[in-house]
Amino acid sequence: MAAMGFDEFREKLFAAALEKGCEAAEVFYVENEKFTVRILEQETDSYSVSKSCGLSLRVKLDGRDGYAYTELFEEPEKLAERAADNARVIESGDDHPMQVRCVYPEIKRPEAPAAELSEREKIELAKELERRCKAADPRVKRVAADLFSSYRSTVKIYNTLGLAAESSEKGCYSYVSPVMEENGEVHDGFAFRFGAACADVEGCAREAVAEGAAQFGAKPVGAGSYRILLRSDAAGDLLGAFSRIFSAEEVQRGMSPLSGNVGELVAAECVSIVDDPLYPEFPRAFDDEGTPSEKTVVVGNGRLGSLLHNLKTAKKAGVRSTSNAGRASAASPVNVSPSNFYILPGEKDFDALTAQLGDGLIITEVSGLHSGANPVTGDFSLIAKGRLVENGRPTRPVEQITVAGNFITLLKDIETVGSDLRFGIPGGGCIGSPGLLIKGLMVSGK
Repeated sequence: MAAMGFDEFREKLFAAALEKGCEAAEVFYVENEKFTVRILEQETDSYSVSKSCGLSLRVKLDGRDGYAYTELFEEPEKLAERAADNARVIESGDDHPMQVRCVYPEIKRPEAPAAELSEREKIELAKELERRCKAADPRVKRVAADLFSSYRSTVKIYNTLGLAAESSEKGCYSYVSPVMEENGEVHDGFAFRFGAACADVEGCAREAVAEGAAQFGAKPVGAGSYRILLRSDAAGDLLGAFSRIFSAEEVQRGMSPLSGNVGELVAAECVSIVDDPLYPEFPRAFDDEGTPSEKTVVVGNGRLGSLLHNLKTAKKAGVRSTSNAGRASAASPVNVSPSNFYILPGEKDFDALTAQLGDGLIITEVSGLHSGANPVTGDFSLIAKGRLVENGRPTRPVEQITVAGNFITLLKDIETVGSDLRFGIPGGGCIGSPGLLIKGLMVSGK
């Protein structure tokens, strides 16, 4: 028997689910294509071309949700029966509404010419990135990581309430990590590009090499409280580690320090944090429940304006969804996930922030976020690198230190927000931040 197409399979699923007594049914379909190449010493170290797809069926039966998953468009009646059986054993009484038919904003996605290159051309681009790194500085002994990846993704969400949402996107990113050595010291740098910027091979290589070169001669500083300038990438990493505290799902589970804080001051007045799925660099028309995208001011001038909601958490809180439903994959249940989540930039550039810092530390990198950051309490203790700053000027590199504090306290201690907004590599939402000048953090060093 010939395999069914998506439309035929969907209609047979819906018919089977309704025949089994379900009040409603919904399908969530994802199709992904990905190309990845890693280069080592001008040879292809690893190479993969993958394509995957999956469909999740969700049914409502007696007020409960049941899920079933498949990668084959076969036997719709059995898939509907599995979903209905799963609904029968669910004990949770939380109502998780389905979206109805909606009108979506028009999306203009940025061009990513490198994503359209042939596989041979993509491999050559990655090799050229390695060559440029080695040519940039004689201290580059090897390149530990050199990767180019491109992807295409299609999402389709339909239900028996009239919802019909489809979208497709494509993109690419590259990153490189040169290893540098001089007089027995070894350091590595890192830089990445995504979208149209992947063509900037020279700029990416020079940034990565400069990052590694700036670490030579690094040593710890004495323990104590320091004024801190969090560089944009370090600030973004920290914001990403604690982004879940703004999730209504985590608040309703009692797993966030922001419980009961909507409307309250949770940051300095110079701080505003938004979630904007329509941001031009990474736009999407709807979330993973089919809710039309809209910008949410999460923190406005220091005050917590809104948590991030999907339909379930919004119903429980008596508010509207903020279009932040997410799924880790087609086989995963709906959760709450940021889209383009970032701190709004201010007016001062990085040099001006450094001058304003006076005496203190620039933190350029934090690590250990998975184990050293606790989103339930907001506490963190992280290994860090950076620069010592005296009289507004960087004097030497710093390493082997630990910065510790509380994320909510840090937000309240921000003196100035920089103008240099930068996003990390997209994936499960895009997190961004400008540089942040902090009144003080505890540092453990020598």
